[in-house]
Amino acid sequence: MPVRKRCVTTRIKVTLVATRRLKAILIETVIPVVNADSAIDPRHFRNVLGNFPTGVVAITSTDECDKPVGMAVGSFTSVSLDPPLVAFFPDKVSTTFPTIERSGRFCVSILNAQQQDVCRRLSLKGVDKFANISWTPAGSGAPRIDGAIGWIDCDIDTVHDAGDHYIVVGRVRDLQVETDHSPLIFFQGGYGRFASTSLTAPAEADLFQQLRYVDRIRDEMSTLANEFEGECCASTAIGDQLVLIGSSVADRLRTAPHTRLGQRMPFLPPLAVPLIAWEDSSKVTRWMSSSREVLDQDALAAAVDRVRDRGWSLVLESDQQRRFERAVAALPLRDASREQTLELTAATKSLILDDYEPALIHPDRKYDVRVMSVPVFDDRGSAVLLLSLYKLGRPLSGAEINDCCARLVTVAAAATAAIGGAPPP
Repeated sequence: MPVRKRCVTTRIKVTLVATRRLKAILIETVIPVVNADSAIDPRHFRNVLGNFPTGVVAITSTDECDKPVGMAVGSFTSVSLDPPLVAFFPDKVSTTFPTIERSGRFCVSILNAQQQDVCRRLSLKGVDKFANISWTPAGSGAPRIDGAIGWIDCDIDTVHDAGDHYIVVGRVRDLQVETDHSPLIFFQGGYGRFASTSLTAPAEADLFQQLRYVDRIRDEMSTLANEFEGECCASTAIGDQLVLIGSSVADRLRTAPHTRLGQRMPFLPPLAVPLIAWEDSSKVTRWMSSSREVLDQDALAAAVDRVRDRGWSLVLESDQQRRFERAVAALPLRDASREQTLELTAATKSLILDDYEPALIHPDRKYDVRVMSVPVFDDRGSAVLLLSLYKLGRPLSGAEINDCCARLVTVAAAATAAIGGAPPP
């Protein structure tokens, strides 16, 4: 049986000094004293902890002459919402931190995946670290690194002693997201980028149920993305809005979703036909009528019928289709400008409806596919989610399209069962 090492405890008094408040707090605690031969080897400690990926941030401030100073750290974290606090953990041998501490303030810049050079520059010693780094002052005067994903401007609240490091707690003055770039990641001694293969939109009150459904069908979405080496997205209709709420990307792609998760756009014909095709005729007519001035209603009705008969949707790539989708994505949900409305009208009129739900698919002909979609039904038989395949990477023959869509229907049936749904009668 293993030998139990003897642990001796002793009561001591520890004094913590809050650097800004200059107030001593006496804390009586019990600290274990262990035998020296039980110490963790520092190299082993570093190797094991290196398997935990961290983000990389720049911690910056200015010295007594208002010159910028900074350091790159991977040990940054949020601490509290009320009051808003964050923290980072500088090494006690750092030559930069004493200057930051004396300034009483710092700014955190969240580095993006293309800013390895900034990280390496801030890690140098004995040079002007900011010689090739572009920055602007935050409200506190501390530098904000240009091009960073976001920044958090802080006053130093407290500094705690923690072994060979300090725990520096900052009280947040202001913060902002600047870009949607992928973040810089440090992992196992090297730098990389974050590329999730499965993402979900932020929770909003009118999306709770749909997001729960997406959580239940992650496996099906991942299966589709990897099987077809593309991106599988989940969308839903909320009233007259179309919302992208989930995405799973094939492992080989390592790319961001084709549009921003949580983005809402007007649910206009001929977009996302499977979400309306199985509704009652009055809803279908109302949806179609929003385009009666610009789209042939008979042709649109025929497209809806084809989707219902086939059980799947097909949209082909074309200049007109790309223009239309750009115009819809740029249109605000309310108070559209005259220019935006005119562009949407012109883009819709230019559509070739046969690019949306084409009537004939020739087995031997090659097609540039924009998206293939299938509905997922809830327990009332309503199409509550739309699973869509994007980024297929090459033209497909008509025979391949039919095979792919048949596979999509099978996976969608499994997804319908996974959420406790049933297809309409």
